[in-house]
Amino acid sequence: MDFAVNGKSKNVKSIVKAAAIIDLLSAADAPLALSEIATELCIVKSTLHGLISTLLDVGYVDQDAETGHYLLGFRLFEIGSTVSRKWNERKLSYPYMQELAEKTGETIHLAVLDDGEVLYINKQESSGSIRIVTDTGIKLPAHCTGVGKVLLSGLSPYEIKKITRRRAMNRYTDTTITSLDKLMDELEKTRIQGYATDEQEFMEGLRCIAAPIYNHKGEITCSLSIAGPCSRMRGKEYEMKKQHLLHAAQNISKHMGYHGKE
Repeated sequence: MDFAVNGKSKNVKSIVKAAAIIDLLSAADAPLALSEIATELCIVKSTLHGLISTLLDVGYVDQDAETGHYLLGFRLFEIGSTVSRKWNERKLSYPYMQELAEKTGETIHLAVLDDGEVLYINKQESSGSIRIVTDTGIKLPAHCTGVGKVLLSGLSPYEIKKITRRRAMNRYTDTTITSLDKLMDELEKTRIQGYATDEQEFMEGLRCIAAPIYNHKGEITCSLSIAGPCSRMRGKEYEMKKQHLLHAAQNISKHMGYHGKE
């Protein structure tokens, strides 16, 4: 296998090689010896030993105690399970997101919390929705988005403080919450009313309302939202859109095995 990197490429060779090791172990019928991996991937043993040692340290590779051969680690199973759950949520949410977009005429988002930030895993637009700078795979701050507030509301105070220390609460508009105390108050309000709002906190002229989606354990796994211009997200029209959103989120939660709070 050729690991040469084109001058225009930004690939990191060691990461490419580590990925090749994981792919090889995944395809193998049994644990492999260091020499087998080196031969198959054309990697010098001294280099391979350093890569394998690192993969062992992070749990991506494990070593058979008797033979010393290598196999995939349990950490990859945990990551795979997380990815699987996220894709399942996307699949279950898709028809409801389509219906919401049609009923409200606004942009619908599905998001999860990933390393303290909001990761958008699905987006549905209607013919009348405005253009919003979001897309599947994009990450935005949690403290100033409706979906972010919903996702943070499911965490403990310790976890929230840990995230805000690591992810600065930057100001994006005049209404952005930049105080931890105010954010905590906002999250408590979110828990009580069952939804969160973004009052032009990330983008001027844009209002958002978000609702939680629960799994069978009663944990908030993702958040569903409606985003639109302030001119259309107010009064009776806003209340109607909010009810459509809450109803959709409740139905998705039911499909996830959630039976309501005891």
